Amino acid sequence: METANIAAQKEKVMQVLKKRPLIISGPCSAETEEQVMATALGLKATGKVDVLRAGIWKPRTRPGSFEGIGTKGLPWLQAAKDATGLLTAVEVATPKQAEDALHFGVDILWLGARTTVNPFSVQDLADALRGVDVPVLIKNPINPDLELWTGAVERIDRAGIKDIGLIHRGFASYGNSEYRNAPMWHLAIEMKRRYPELLFINDPSHICGRRDNLVAVAQEAIDLDYDGLIIESHIDPDKAWSDAKQQVTPERLGAMLDEIVWRKETVHAPDHQTLEKYRQQINHLDDEMIQLIGQRMKIADQIGKYKKENGITILQTNRWNEILEKAVLKGEKKGLSKEFITKYFDAIHMESIAHQNKVMND
Repeated sequence: METANIAAQKEKVMQVLKKRPLIISGPCSAETEEQVMATALGLKATGKVDVLRAGIWKPRTRPGSFEGIGTKGLPWLQAAKDATGLLTAVEVATPKQAEDALHFGVDILWLGARTTVNPFSVQDLADALRGVDVPVLIKNPINPDLELWTGAVERIDRAGIKDIGLIHRGFASYGNSEYRNAPMWHLAIEMKRRYPELLFINDPSHICGRRDNLVAVAQEAIDLDYDGLIIESHIDPDKAWSDAKQQVTPERLGAMLDEIVWRKETVHAPDHQTLEKYRQQINHLDDEMIQLIGQRMKIADQIGKYKKENGITILQTNRWNEILEKAVLKGEKKGLSKEFITKYFDAIHMESIAHQNKVMND
């Protein structure tokens, strides 16, 4: 009987993972048994959530912050699963955490950004999960490095894990004020291009860091053909022990999901739908290019100030030739013509000169 129950649960997990859109939600941290159960029941009542998530162990940057309730929270999650029928998912960072999570019937594991950034930690988990039939989702690393993200996928894949998914939670961007973690959509798009067959989920909660912008980011992700969302939900967000500003109540989550326009592409879709998806991708990339160029010009202003204070000329011919030569070589490797790179960088150079000239002669 027990073997039959395990097989039935595995089949349920596989069916849920195929659902589109796949919605994962739950508290940033499991705090009390009552809080976990109340949140789970609220999420179940929306009729829109497939998987209950909860932080059991919380990797924190500095000691002293709430680092999770620990293993004693896993039975709470198991009880909520029994009461609602929702699948469960938790973040694991060590082999022991993975062992404990599986012991208490957790259906899906995920690797957090702080784990993905460390190949040794990923390999330890991969070794511990070798031969285990459990889906593993992998968040992008904190820093914008696709090779680390790719490396994590390869390590988990080589451990024999059959069902791997990706979670895009944004990247650390110092000086950025609009997001907690800048989405850097171009990196996510490239990762999606590398692994089109993998489940690809967006995490608006960690990208935004605040609840007022969740719908906008979620909509961007759905427009880019993501397979689902993972959004933090708490029965009383303002009293949450961690990440209070980015969590929403289950009721608000249900309303948010109703606000999103759920676009999808099938093999029977008219060509204009495919074209619109590509245009949306281009729009996002163009927006990021403009932001990056704006940041470059702010640095140019600082260079102009330094040159003014030290009596240095604006134009540094040798330096510019060096930049251009490197850009042409890199551009050719990406399939870009020398003519295009030259025109593009000439335009940037002239704008930079204009910025420095204004600083020098203001």
